[in-house]
Formats: sequence, C-alpha cells, structure tokens
Amino acid sequence: MTTVSTHVLDTERGAPAAGVAVELLRADGTIAGQGVTDDDGRVRDLAETEPGTHRIVFHPASPFFRRVELEIELGDGHYHVPLLVSSYACATYRGS
Repeated sequence: MTTVSTHVLDTERGAPAAGVAVELLRADGTIAGQGVTDDDGRVRDLAETEPGTHRIVFHPASPFFRRVELEIELGDGHYHVPLLVSSYACATYRGS
C-alpha cells in the first residue's frame, strides 16, 4: 500500500499556507484522496492508494498560480510531496 502526505509553505510570507485545497488523482482521474491544509500547512493523511501514476493538484491562494499539478510515480511505502509557493514562483521536491 502507498500513503501520501503533503504540506504547503508560503515562501513569500515565510509561513505555512493554511486552507489550500489538495487532491490526489489516480491515472484514470478518480480521486484517491483530498484535503485542505491545516494551520501548519499540512495534510497529514492525504491518501492511502495503490502504487502507480498519480496527479497531485494544489489550489494555492496566489495571484498567479491558481492550480499547480504534478504527475508523480508512486511505489509501495510513504511519500511526502511538499509545495513551496509565493506570488510568482513555486517549487516542489520529494520529502521524507
């Protein structure tokens, strides 16, 4: 089984981004999990799913980025996929 968590950091403010909607979609487009970041900018248990190709979609409150979508390949185990976002830049990495 595969589990996924995430967090969103507002690098412009230097603080967690609370209230960001996040979805994890399977390759066929069905929702594997969804949530909203807490006051610490985290969705600790976004999804429990099967290995394979997924898309993680963030909806940050940015004047430029309305939707940030990543296609990721998940194997067995736990994956943490954070998003760093500001008004006009974003980055991500595979966390631990």
